[in-house]
Amino acid sequence: MWEERYRENDGYLFGTEPAGVLSDNPWLILPGQSVLCVADGEGRNSVHLARAGMQVTAFDTAATAVTRANALATDAGVQVDARVSAWDDWDWSRQFDMVVAIFIQFANPAFRARQFVDMQRALRPGGRIVLHGYRPEQVGRGTGGPPHIENMYAAAELTAAFGGWQIERCAAYERDQRSGRGHVGQAALLDYIARKPGI
Repeated sequence: MWEERYRENDGYLFGTEPAGVLSDNPWLILPGQSVLCVADGEGRNSVHLARAGMQVTAFDTAATAVTRANALATDAGVQVDARVSAWDDWDWSRQFDMVVAIFIQFANPAFRARQFVDMQRALRPGGRIVLHGYRPEQVGRGTGGPPHIENMYAAAELTAAFGGWQIERCAAYERDQRSGRGHVGQAALLDYIARKPGI
């Protein structure tokens, strides 16, 4: 589905500027640290982090999106290790200082539970998870995201999924988005940032 959607759209479907959770929280960026951007699409978030000096690895299932991500990195003069991979084909034993998951709400609840476990595995002790997505209030707005309420994020669900982690930000808010043609208009959003227990 995603490969077809990207191929049908000229240019960058979601624009080239990073998601607000990254631009609004510059304290997340620690130059030299490693970060994995999962289901990263056309690279707007991974390239932003690479520009800031992080060592960035990214993957997406859509080859067209990864091609655009590599072009965006080249234009920005930065290095991003962007690869084509399905979620279940990724090597989750590789560990990073941070894992960034932005608008990955294509997953139903069962798949999402597996995603959370995989991302936990990919974080070193003391590493940071950055989740950004839509809340249930988004359904029916037509301004982005899937039409299924079960795909949305709730703060209580995320806190339970990452039990015992140090929460650094858990914020529900409204924002008028202007991200390419894919996210346009008022949106119900949630940021969840937490640190894995350990060193």
